[in-house]
Amino acid sequence: MDIYDNDNVFAKIIRNEIPSDRIYEDEEILAFHDNSPVAPVHIIIIPKLAKITGPSELLESDSLLIGKMVVVATELARNLGIDKSGFRLVMNNGLDAGQTVPHIHLHLLGGEPLSSLASKG
Repeated sequence: MDIYDNDNVFAKIIRNEIPSDRIYEDEEILAFHDNSPVAPVHIIIIPKLAKITGPSELLESDSLLIGKMVVVATELARNLGIDKSGFRLVMNNGLDAGQTVPHIHLHLLGGEPLSSLASKG
């Protein structure tokens, strides 16, 4: 199990120490526009209270939280008008997968045709 860093960028966003362009917030979930988008729509969805660094730390008891993150992402896709044309939900785990912030998060991507998920390098 990785040690959770309370000073990671998403923890600071949750505490309003770093500004973010918030698009959704409730007691458990925060969603905001990514500062370095890879698609016209690029939203980050994070849990506010869970101190989980990535998917590999998830337990069965986290199922409701992760399910809520997916439901919020789907509602946002609908609100942003990309639910019919298509969108992608991505959750990275570790450096090899491209995870740059050690706080579990879900990317909502869409607004244009997206490239394939992975390419051979």
